[in-house]
Amino acid sequence: MWWRRRGRCFLRSDGWRVNFLDACSVTQYSGCTMHNPAHPGEVLRDYLGEFDVTTLAERLQVARTTLSRLLNGHAGVSAEMALRLAKVFPNTSPEFWLRMQMNYDLWQARKRLKQPVRRAGRATRVAA
Repeated sequence: MWWRRRGRCFLRSDGWRVNFLDACSVTQYSGCTMHNPAHPGEVLRDYLGEFDVTTLAERLQVARTTLSRLLNGHAGVSAEMALRLAKVFPNTSPEFWLRMQMNYDLWQARKRLKQPVRRAGRATRVAA
């Protein structure tokens, strides 16, 4: 089974449409890896709803710039931030946010490893 991201939902290879939150819990238990998982900040943008960045930063008790960096994908979710997010958004858990960050980080690392590695040349002895 493969997943294709389309907005807030994923399309499965068998034609079923799955909500993003359901897809994250499925990947945890089935062991399948998503193709290009979303950064947690991208998902957090969907959760913002009636909050603006300043209001949410106050509720999370973090600086607005810290939250902005997370929302724009320039910073990851730490364990402390995951606890804060789970407190503000009660339908999520710290594990949800950390698992999403782990999936994103693993995908990025695998993508970097697929790039060809330059072989080291032979060492030559220099006469003194």
